[in-house]
Amino acid sequence: MKKTILVVISIAALALAGCKDKPKTEAPSASQQSQMPAGHPGGTPATGTSGGDPHAGIKAKEIPAGAGKVATVSQTMNSGGYTYVEAADEKGVKVWLALPEFKVAQGDKIEYPETPPMTNFQSKTLNRTFEKILFVPGIRIVK
Repeated sequence: MKKTILVVISIAALALAGCKDKPKTEAPSASQQSQMPAGHPGGTPATGTSGGDPHAGIKAKEIPAGAGKVATVSQTMNSGGYTYVEAADEKGVKVWLALPEFKVAQGDKIEYPETPPMTNFQSKTLNRTFEKILFVPGIRIVK
């Protein structure tokens, strides 16, 4: 009987001691970090970056013919790894596009995919707010 009481008390003491420990928050292990995308918080920094910029090294994608709207570039500028393009469609309606850095010039005819616009986007690198801008994965220069 003494052994049974001793075993029950021991189990109860271990259970109570286990309940008092608070969960520990640990940084991701090296194997967990390698499973996260480069540049992801807690993951490894993106290649070729200092500080883990998640957009560094991203290339603009080539857009297939017929995949979007056609417009003519009225102005363009590069800043912070992005190319900002103002383009006007055949009716003269202008739109701002932002995409990973891409070589494009004023007067180029381009094709871009339609994406939902972002309103009142503030570019810190340009120190400018765009009333409406489309973030696109890339554009195609129409020849």
